[in-house]
Amino acid sequence: LKRAKELLKTDPESAISVLRALIHADLPEEDNARVKEGAVLTLGEVLAKQHRASDLAFLVEEIRPLFNAFPKAKTAKIVRSLIDFSSLIPNSLSLQIKLCEDSIAWCNEEKRAFLRQRLETKLAQLYLDSNRYKEALDSLGALLKEVKKLDDKLQLVEIQLIESKVYHKLENVPRAKAALTSSRSCANSIYCPPILQAEIDLMSGILNCEEKDYRTGFSYFYEAHEGFNSVEDPRALQALKYMLMSKIMCNKPEDAYALINTKGGIKYAGREIDSMKAVAHAHEIRSLHEFQSVLQNYRDELEGDSVVNRHIQALYDTMLEQHLIRIIEPFSKVELSHIAELIGLPEDAVTEKLSQMILDKKFEGTLDQGIGCLIVYDDPPASKLYDTSLKFLDTLNLVVDSLFEKATQAKA
Repeated sequence: LKRAKELLKTDPESAISVLRALIHADLPEEDNARVKEGAVLTLGEVLAKQHRASDLAFLVEEIRPLFNAFPKAKTAKIVRSLIDFSSLIPNSLSLQIKLCEDSIAWCNEEKRAFLRQRLETKLAQLYLDSNRYKEALDSLGALLKEVKKLDDKLQLVEIQLIESKVYHKLENVPRAKAALTSSRSCANSIYCPPILQAEIDLMSGILNCEEKDYRTGFSYFYEAHEGFNSVEDPRALQALKYMLMSKIMCNKPEDAYALINTKGGIKYAGREIDSMKAVAHAHEIRSLHEFQSVLQNYRDELEGDSVVNRHIQALYDTMLEQHLIRIIEPFSKVELSHIAELIGLPEDAVTEKLSQMILDKKFEGTLDQGIGCLIVYDDPPASKLYDTSLKFLDTLNLVVDSLFEKATQAKA
């Protein structure tokens, strides 16, 4: 095994042959499990780094007869490690799903319930990553009932966290919050690994931002960033990006600049952080043109993350509405082409936005597209009918109470 690891630096193919020979060799009983485990894991990692997907899939099937002589815990570690290695291969989601499904079928045949449950949890996460939400929920539903009976709190935390992520992707925020609350309550009753706790905090921050509570969201993102940063997890950058987004959405771009210039911000400097800095600047100077330029220059960084993209687009829409209201305020009737010229946007986009604002009752008006004009009405006088009705009902209530008292006295 030591010789094979040395050969990897100079002659990888020879090293692979040596590792394969070790896996199938007859070794002394005391060294058998340890040496073969090391050979399998080393070979799996090498094949993954060389992007040899078919060889890795064959290796997973090839070594199954060996597991009869291995302890079940060691078997679980090897199978899960090989599936994790497959993630090193680019565009390998379908391979990972196939490996998981085949391994789950093998677990059912061999009656290895513990490993099967772990693999089904992994499979649900892979379904989520590949946008197969129905399969993910179906897989989680059956698994959740089974794990609840076993009262395995740590796995319950993982399952309910994945369930929360799936519901969030489906934009079902109440169900996502319910699943996350269950996950957090289980996590509070056991020791929760730092990375898993950081994932829970990250998801909590995302759901708070969905409800426009950016202040609370920032607190959760900060905790998540600290958790990921403590174990050098690359998701620390994602949490920092969400922290900056929260500050921008709270109309505090100056706080975003301060975060970027801290020790933690400098550590993760790059295009991801630069994109948020540019958004903060555009928001601070209230410039639509600058905002459009940022969205164009940092398209991958902003649109690649669905959470950031949703909130940044909402911020852009808010700025656009404020600019349009400020432009049309002096007019009672104005040409759409003139509004488009003043704001610097295509006339079609301006027309669509104005019609949406009218329907949302952001202002009173109508679009006359026959002559290409916007007609703005004065705000109608507030109706006093509601207040008058309330006073009338209060007075009527007093009259009825008074009549009831008199009727009671007369009867007595």
